Amino acid sequence: MNLEQALHVMKEKGYKHTDKREDMLSLFSREKRYIAAKDVLQALQGTYSGLSYDTIYRNLSLFADLGILEETELEGEKKYRFACSTDHHHHHLICVDCGKTKHIDTCPMDTIGEEDDSFTITGHKFEVYGYCGECGGKRSGAEA
Repeated sequence: MNLEQALHVMKEKGYKHTDKREDMLSLFSREKRYIAAKDVLQALQGTYSGLSYDTIYRNLSLFADLGILEETELEGEKKYRFACSTDHHHHHLICVDCGKTKHIDTCPMDTIGEEDDSFTITGHKFEVYGYCGECGGKRSGAEA
């Protein structure tokens, strides 16, 4: 997903184009990691002095519902990033420190057999949390 695609999805689904929404989406287009609502608010408060958490959350929820953003929960907080542009099925490694992500092309569901034929799987989500090389290196240096 990129900014142009995100704006097109909003228009296609009948949602109004506003400067706030475009600026929020621009922020996600620049960030290649998961970010929290507080980060969005902090980034945009200088431009929109009356901006509230309610406005941020309402729009983040809308963007997630439209498939523009993906959401995850890190340390009890919802975080968001642009939806992946790839068409193939994949999962993510997610750094719990900086929020950067990396694709995992294998799926653990491929190894799960027909354990219970009375259960129909309709979807799944698989994320692996840890530290990217940069953040892990910083942590190792601090522990030495």
